[in-house]
Amino acid sequence: MLKKHLRLILIYAVVAVAFTKSVHAQGYEIKIKVNGLKDTLCYLANYYGDKQYIKDSAMANSTGNITFKGKEALAGGIYLFVFPNKTYFEILVENSQFFSLECDQFDAINTMKVKGSQENLDFYNYLKFINGKSREMESLNAEKEKLTAEKQSTDEIIKQIKAIDSSVIDYKNSYILSHPKSFLAAIYNASKDVSIPDAPILPNGAKDSTFQFNYYKAHYFDNLDLSDERILRTPIYHNKLSYYFKNLVIPSPDSLILECDKIVGKARPNKETFKYVVWYLTNTYETSQIMGLDAVFVSMVTKYYTKDQATWVDDATLYKIQDRASVLGPILLGKQAKNLVLADTSGNYQSMYNINSPFTVLLFWDPDCGHCKKTVPKVKAFYEKAKNKGLQVYAINTAVEEQKWKDYVKENKLDWINVADLKTQNNFRHEFDILTTPQIFILDKNKKILAKKIDEETMEKILCRELGIEFIPQPKEKEDKEEHH
Repeated sequence: MLKKHLRLILIYAVVAVAFTKSVHAQGYEIKIKVNGLKDTLCYLANYYGDKQYIKDSAMANSTGNITFKGKEALAGGIYLFVFPNKTYFEILVENSQFFSLECDQFDAINTMKVKGSQENLDFYNYLKFINGKSREMESLNAEKEKLTAEKQSTDEIIKQIKAIDSSVIDYKNSYILSHPKSFLAAIYNASKDVSIPDAPILPNGAKDSTFQFNYYKAHYFDNLDLSDERILRTPIYHNKLSYYFKNLVIPSPDSLILECDKIVGKARPNKETFKYVVWYLTNTYETSQIMGLDAVFVSMVTKYYTKDQATWVDDATLYKIQDRASVLGPILLGKQAKNLVLADTSGNYQSMYNINSPFTVLLFWDPDCGHCKKTVPKVKAFYEKAKNKGLQVYAINTAVEEQKWKDYVKENKLDWINVADLKTQNNFRHEFDILTTPQIFILDKNKKILAKKIDEETMEKILCRELGIEFIPQPKEKEDKEEHH
């Protein structure tokens, strides 16, 4: 099938390096003739997760003949013949890796001829079948829209549309029954949606409203073997994995960690699928914008990023990943924050643990930081409302210019606890992961972390709820391009 705007990635990402390949004495040889194409460079690429990678390249001669050839067999999957304009058609690669294809440049599906590969012949017969059904569906949908506009019955049209859907399902199921071990059957199976039975009736006579969701989630991977490396090299694997975690799992650390471990277990029998699933989940939750989900990242690294398991990363990269988890681990939500004992503007040391207020805001800031100059006054305004209701602020200056800090505190009448590490003898920047300022943490009376790395509005919402104060949103300011320190 020709598709436009293929994003080709010329350099393998870490996760996609070192594909697992079984060495075959004869390797592979795929001959392709494209009528209408000549004297141009073409590519053989493959899917991997949600991306495509170039595997081979070859010149089309004056008659449109191209040969991709290698000494090692290709790993199973859906491959792409890529034209110079980045449109492409798909090829199944499995056991038979010596075959030929012939088609016209601008109508690959309907003109495709296959020799030496029964699965590709079956694949293109299916694509031709689907193309025909798609044209029928387009015609019926157009007729349905017309009847709807004329306020006439669409029952017969809907019946015909359902019949087409059923014929496609029957086509795939028939192939699965007759070729149960084939790669194409595995693709058809993996593409299936979950068939949900009717919800049971509860003792009160009502239908169980949670049944459909729970059944769908429980059976979501029934038809996809997560350890099938071939499916990893199709668009199906990543899409199903992504949908599951984005839409079917409660976005809480405990639920996600449980599900991650379950899915990793399903992928573990194959080292390539294990690698991809571990990488995908670790990366997803390291970069998540939802507060608290870094706990999933820490869990993944602790369990799976060990030298004997994460064999796809070098020692230096493994150390960096493990170090990142070791930083985040102690500052996860619910953890007791490490005590800070820093000097105030008078040179007296102030212990964070000595604060007896029900809630403590840790405010990491810098007098020269443009965003801090906007955030600190807002925190100050809220502090004035809440300081008699159980709030204290422990404000840590991250800079080292003493006079500038003291002048700012005095001029802005910051009457909370102001401390600094002017001689950089404290490791709080690393321990609290302070890479930019401002940063706001909320601690409870036991100094457990309730929220972290939030803006002042989120801080106000949380503390208003906890302290019983009415939340009044502050006026929105225009965005600027001034960067955090």
